[in-house]
Amino acid sequence: MTRARINQLEVEVPEGTSILDAARKVQVNIPTLCKHKDLLPTAACGLCIVRNQGSNKLIRACCTPLENNMQITTHDREIVEVRRSTLELILSNHPQACLTCGRNGECELQARAADFNIPLEAIKRYVKDVPADRSTGSIILEFQKCIKCGRCIQVCQEVQNVWALSFLDRGINTRMAPAGDITLAESPCVKCGQCSAHCPTGAIVENDETPLVWEALHDPEKICVVQIAPSVRVTVGEAFGLPPGANLTRKLYAALRRLGFRAVFDTNFSADLTIVEEASEFIQRFVHRRGALPLITSCCPSWTDFMEKRHYDFIDNFSTAKSPQQMLGVLAKTYYAQKLGLDPAKMFVVSIMPCTAKKYELSRTEEMYASSFKDVDVALTTRELARMLKQSGIDFLNLADGKADSMLGDYSGAGTIFGVTGGVMEAALRTACFYATGKKLESLELDSVRGLEGVKEGTVMVDGTAVRVAVAHGLANVEQVLDRVRAARKNGQEPPYHFIEVMACPGGCIGGGGQPYGVDNERRKLRIAGLYQDDRDATVRYSHENPEVVRVYEDFLGKPLGPRAHELLHTQYTARPLYKR
Repeated sequence: MTRARINQLEVEVPEGTSILDAARKVQVNIPTLCKHKDLLPTAACGLCIVRNQGSNKLIRACCTPLENNMQITTHDREIVEVRRSTLELILSNHPQACLTCGRNGECELQARAADFNIPLEAIKRYVKDVPADRSTGSIILEFQKCIKCGRCIQVCQEVQNVWALSFLDRGINTRMAPAGDITLAESPCVKCGQCSAHCPTGAIVENDETPLVWEALHDPEKICVVQIAPSVRVTVGEAFGLPPGANLTRKLYAALRRLGFRAVFDTNFSADLTIVEEASEFIQRFVHRRGALPLITSCCPSWTDFMEKRHYDFIDNFSTAKSPQQMLGVLAKTYYAQKLGLDPAKMFVVSIMPCTAKKYELSRTEEMYASSFKDVDVALTTRELARMLKQSGIDFLNLADGKADSMLGDYSGAGTIFGVTGGVMEAALRTACFYATGKKLESLELDSVRGLEGVKEGTVMVDGTAVRVAVAHGLANVEQVLDRVRAARKNGQEPPYHFIEVMACPGGCIGGGGQPYGVDNERRKLRIAGLYQDDRDATVRYSHENPEVVRVYEDFLGKPLGPRAHELLHTQYTARPLYKR
C-alpha cells in the first residue's frame, strides 16, 4: 500500500494508483478532459496538473502513480491559472457552436469552460474550416470540434482493434481522421460508435434521424410502428436523471404511444424468435452434425461487419439468423400487416436501439427487404429517443404504465438478457438444452458466461454432454478466441468451443455506442443488473415458451428453420474488403 497526503488529507491506496484516482478517494476532484475510466491515460489535455511538495515541476495526475510520503497540492492560484490558460488554448481551436451541437448540455469541454468561467474576449480563435464526414450514415465526424484528447483513437485501436481512426498532421493542424485522409466509410470502421461514446465533445456523434421520424409521425398517410431494444429500457432513464439500471419498459410503451405511434412492439419478442431459430441451428450442428462448429452468434451488426472484413474464414460458422431488429421489422410488414389488413407500403417501422451500427444494418440490402419493402425504415439511438421525448413535452417519468401490442410485444426473460454480454449465449442454451433433451437446464443462470471479463469460457453440461462455450465482448478480445479455433483446425483437432457469442461493444448492448453518455464499468454493471432483474421477474424465462412466439409459428412461420422462417428470418454473409475504394 502507498501512503501520502493530498491537500493535507491522508490517503492510503494500492501501489500503482494514480494521483487522480487517489484524490477521488478523499473526495478531491481534479479536472480532466482526456482521461476516461475505460482507457489508459494519455496526459494529452494537461488539465490534471498538480504539485508535489519540494518540486517546482507540475505533474499530470492521470498518469503519475502516487508514491509514499508525497505531499500533493491539487489546487492553488498558479495551478488554477495554468488550467485556465490550457482551456483557453483548447477553446481557441474550437468553434462557437454550442447551441447547435449534438452534445450541447452534455459536453465535457463545455462543462470545464463553465467551471472556469472563461470570458469570450479572452480567446483568440484559430478554427480551420474542415467539412464534416457524414459518409457512413451512422456516425458523423466534425473535425473542428476535436480537442485532440485521443480517446476515440485509443478506443478504436486498442479496445476495438478496428484502426479506423488516427491522428493526422502536426501542431495546431493536428486532427483526428481515418488514416490516409480517406472518408470513414472507406476505412475499416464498423460503425460501433464507441468513438462517439468516449468522445468528450461533439466531434463524433450519431447521425440524428429524428427529423425523419417526426415527419413520418405527422404524415396521416403513414402507419407508424416502433420497437424498443432490450437494453434501452434500463438506460433511457439516465437522460432524465435516474440511476443506470432503472427499468422503464412500461413507461416507454406509454410514451411512444403519446408520440403518435400506432403500434408499440418490443424487440425482446423478436429476441425470443432469434433464439428459437439460433438454438435450432445449434441443435442441427451439435447434435445432428449438419454444419460447421463452433456456431457463432450474429445479432451484432458491428461484429458481422468486422467478421466479413477481417475474419471471413468463419462465414460458414456464423449463425444465419437475422438480428432481432431485422426479424421484427419483417414480421411487422408481413404477419402483423396481414392480421390487421394493413398496407405494408404505408407502414413506417422505427427501431429504438442502443447502437449506431443498427443504422448501418438497415443498409444491408441482402437482409432488409425480405418483406418486399424496407423492413425497418429508421433506427434511432437511445440518445435520439431521449431528445424526442424532451421535445414532445411528455412528462416521461410520471406517465402511467403502458402496454406493448400483443402479437409482437410479449417477451420472456431470455429475450431481455440479449442486451448484456453473455446474454445471447445464456438464452440460446436454455432453449437448445430443451430441444436436445426435452429437459430444462438445472440452473437457468449461467455464471460462466456472466460478468465483464473480456473473454469468458465455460462448459455447460446438457444431459451428461459437455457443451464448450466462449463469450467475447469488445472486438479486440475476439482475436484470441478465433485464433484458438484456427489452431485446432490446423492441427486437425476438435474445435475448443461448440458455441461462441461476440458483442462488439464492451458490456454488450448496454454499453452500445448510442447509449447515454458517461459509460464506464460501474455504469455497465448497474445496467446489467437491471436486465438480469427483468429476467428474474419474468413469468416466462424460456424463449420457446413465449406464447406469442408459439403463435407466430403456428399461424405464419411454420416451424423453426422451415421454408418460410428461412426466407424471412435468415440471411447470408459475404467477404468484404477492409478498405472501400
